[in-house]
Amino acid sequence: MPQSPRRVGTAIVGLGGAVATTAVAGLELLRLGAVGADGLPLAGLTVGDLPVEEATGLVGYDELVVGGWDLDGADLYKAAEQHGVLDHRQLQQAEPLLSSITPWPAAGDADFCRNVTGGNVVLAEGRRAQVDAVRADLRRFRSEQQLDGLVLLNLASTERWPDPAAACLQTPEAFEAGLDADDRAITPSMVYAYAAISEGVGYANFTPSLSADVPALVQLAEQRGVPIAGKDGKTGQTMMKTVLAPAFRSRALTVEGWYSTNILGNRDGLALDDPASLESKLQTKAKVLDSILGYPVEDHVVRIDYYRPRGDQKEAWDAIDLVGFLGQRMQIKVDFQCRDSILAAPLAVEIVRLVDLAQQRGEGGVQRHLGWFFKAPITADGSTPEHAMHRQESELMDWLTSGAVLTGSDADPASR
Repeated sequence: MPQSPRRVGTAIVGLGGAVATTAVAGLELLRLGAVGADGLPLAGLTVGDLPVEEATGLVGYDELVVGGWDLDGADLYKAAEQHGVLDHRQLQQAEPLLSSITPWPAAGDADFCRNVTGGNVVLAEGRRAQVDAVRADLRRFRSEQQLDGLVLLNLASTERWPDPAAACLQTPEAFEAGLDADDRAITPSMVYAYAAISEGVGYANFTPSLSADVPALVQLAEQRGVPIAGKDGKTGQTMMKTVLAPAFRSRALTVEGWYSTNILGNRDGLALDDPASLESKLQTKAKVLDSILGYPVEDHVVRIDYYRPRGDQKEAWDAIDLVGFLGQRMQIKVDFQCRDSILAAPLAVEIVRLVDLAQQRGEGGVQRHLGWFFKAPITADGSTPEHAMHRQESELMDWLTSGAVLTGSDADPASR
């Protein structure tokens, strides 16, 4: 008899946000056959003669079960309606599912994200109690939904960074003591990361917040054999940088300056209107260029401005100054008018599928091959990650197909 499909839970921090509601609605519309698989990077991928899911054990889109936390307790239909990403017809088609999902009370802390607040807060005093509440949610979700796998995905608003050198963030033992002492260097996103690792649940951080990428939690994930990945999803402007910068380097065109600015008006933009949260975001966006080019770009400017009327329809401008043969100067202008959540949601879905696959394979610790998805990929030893998109893709596909069942005499490792 054929085996029943695996059911994999996706526990999302920030379930009521624009990216999460778009992802949930997208999965439902895909299940209903109301939309195609455009934007999903692994959809339709084959390994040899087999669909990638059959060849590798990658969970299918239909087998993902969603739940999670949000500071706003409104059901996902109301949340999605407010965000305005889906058109009216899509919203109505997805309404039965969206209206049935209500976020669980969240472990928030206004001190770390001042511009995004809400009343749907877990009743827990101190970090240890918050961890216990999140762990209980994960156990309940796994049991009630009869899940075969579970991944926790952080899609929450950007937090300000604590001091990365804080003593409680250096070892698992110090982190445990920090939880008991309610150490404020432990952020809400670290609460979720620690809870996931402790429950044997894979963890991925799609935000710029400092989370599982501190020594204490990297070590804990390695000890427990739990896969972790992140941080900060690479969607629009930074994706373009990781495509263009390798081309400039390949053609020996010197980047003299690169001016980048963004305007957006969604909840993420509102969070970034707080200078402390904005600094966290700029840290991840600004590091990519020098690593790819192999030299510092002195005049590399990155700006992000909250502009409410734009909503989720983000606009990213780049002005690039190049020096070529005979010292002649040239310019390139890029204006990317994109839908922030439309770019981010499918990546979030694919990350969950891949983290679950790593868990099936028994591969714990930092999942370096998932760097393709992130602006600031974490590394186990703190070394500089690969940022060039084409190299990241090769590493991802090599890993994905490494345990595949190939068929056919000329099986292509990964083809469409």
